[in-house]
Amino acid sequence: MPAELTKIYFVRHAQPDFAWKDDRTRPLTAEGREDTRIVLDFLRDKEIDVFYSSPYKRSYDTIADTAVFYGKEIITDERLRERESGIHGNQHGMFEKRWADHDYCEENGESIHTVQKRNMEALTEILEKNSGKKVVIATHGTALSTILNFYHPDFGCKDFRRIIDWMPYIIELDFSGDELLYEKEHCYIEKEYSRSSASLKG
Repeated sequence: MPAELTKIYFVRHAQPDFAWKDDRTRPLTAEGREDTRIVLDFLRDKEIDVFYSSPYKRSYDTIADTAVFYGKEIITDERLRERESGIHGNQHGMFEKRWADHDYCEENGESIHTVQKRNMEALTEILEKNSGKKVVIATHGTALSTILNFYHPDFGCKDFRRIIDWMPYIIELDFSGDELLYEKEHCYIEKEYSRSSASLKG
């Protein structure tokens, strides 16, 4: 018997407050909080069964109102967190270096490969536990990009840069078991992450 179709809606977080230094507790801006409405508006008729999130506040808060709408709890998973920024933070020259060598990491940072490994472990477990269900996963730009790279090895720095300013951003991936069958980008709001975070460290 073929596996049931499982729909995963990945929701990249809305605009965070880049002046807030702690990555884990960084909140959304006032605009970002307003922009979470696009998430609720899109998902309100999708009959979502379960919600997962990175433990980082900006991701959790991006789907919080939608989870309340459905009367569901949000399950946090530490493996879904964003890449640990090293001493170079998110300076633009580092994007190409990391994506050219997935094992490269600066001091106190994580490589693309490391982020991909833990995010894929989490996704594989989510798919196993939720076969045939409709699932929301609140995520981050790099974390999501490593998942897309797993299924599309040619996904690279230019593709990462294409979505870097989209906050929030929703993309649907449909699976039969752990096999990706279909994907579709649904909606996003452009917020110029690249300009706002060019000098962000940590």
